[in-house]
Amino acid sequence: MLGGDRELVLFTGLLAGALIFSAHDLKAAVFGVTLWVIGLQIFRIMAKADPKMRYVYLRQRRYRKFYPARSTPFRENGPAEQAQFR
Repeated sequence: MLGGDRELVLFTGLLAGALIFSAHDLKAAVFGVTLWVIGLQIFRIMAKADPKMRYVYLRQRRYRKFYPARSTPFRENGPAEQAQFR
C-alpha cells in the first residue's frame, strides 16, 4: 500500500490522523502530516530493501541474548538447570 508494508503504513496514518483530530491545533496538524510523510518514506525504503523486513525484525526480537551450549538433546539436566529453564 503506497509502496510500503500495508500494516505499518495504515498504523502510521491512524496515529497521524488521531493526533491531528484529537489536538485541533495547527502545530499538531503540521506534526501529524510530517510524521505521515516521513514514516511513509521510511516504509517505502524498507519495503524496497526487503518486502519481508518487518517479519524478520519481529522474529529477531524473540531471540534470546544467550543460548547455552548443550551436548545432546538427551542430556539430563540437574536441579539448578531445570529451575533456570522453566
